Amino acid sequence: MHIQHIGIIGAGQMGSGIAQICASAGLDVTLRDVSDEALQRALSVISSGLDRAVKSGKINAEQKAGIIGRIRTSTEIGALASSDFIIEAATEQLELKQRILKETEAVVKSSAIIASNTSSVSITKLGASLTSPERFVGMHFFNPVPVMSLVEVIRGIRTSDSTSDTTRMLAEKIGKTPISVRNSPGFVVNRILVPMINEAVFVLQDGLATAEEIDAGMKLGANHPIGPLALADLIGLDTCLTVMEVFYRDFNDPKYRPAPLLREMVDAGTLGRKTGSGFYQYV
Repeated sequence: MHIQHIGIIGAGQMGSGIAQICASAGLDVTLRDVSDEALQRALSVISSGLDRAVKSGKINAEQKAGIIGRIRTSTEIGALASSDFIIEAATEQLELKQRILKETEAVVKSSAIIASNTSSVSITKLGASLTSPERFVGMHFFNPVPVMSLVEVIRGIRTSDSTSDTTRMLAEKIGKTPISVRNSPGFVVNRILVPMINEAVFVLQDGLATAEEIDAGMKLGANHPIGPLALADLIGLDTCLTVMEVFYRDFNDPKYRPAPLLREMVDAGTLGRKTGSGFYQYV
């Protein structure tokens, strides 16, 4: 299957990053969100990221202009109609994703593949909301998208071989390394990573060490490039909490109980880098 036009739903941190790497690979991109403000913020973030690439000599100004020129924006779902491949990158809420996927399937061509960038929601469950679940797949990118090389390709129970194979080829085309993953809450990386972050929050909550000391311990003692609490701030504490709630519900295992401090910080609106404060201050 020839893929040239990528539709991306959601202009947040993940959606804007996916748009940037797809356009950088020479693909045409339509970025869709519900507000013009979100779309303008996304274009600003993409432009800033490309400016850094120009400054470092990875691309030149002409290449930057070409990348930006390949990204169109729209608030209308119908703008995705000509897309060959659609990537949904909305908030980690099952009902919201199901509604978006149904709306998308109603307007895109029958040959288009529909993927979700979900980090925790069942691909089988999301696929069941579509009339053609065989063309639905999970395509989980990692943050920050332009930097992180991994993509998890997750098959639902009804995902076809051709859909999975095409998704892997697309991942490689945009410079990523795909791994094939069986559908399960959190898939592979987040199944390991987010409970570790949650445990770090328990350690902080219990007063065993400061946030700085916990992160230093994992960087110096486990050779991690970033500490778990700083990583939580980068991911977003609300996203970490949502993933843990999915694990707690779907596995029905108390080891996945979200740390009360994590829940309290989300309730307070201190979500990490995107709000200026989390376990650390960013203002």
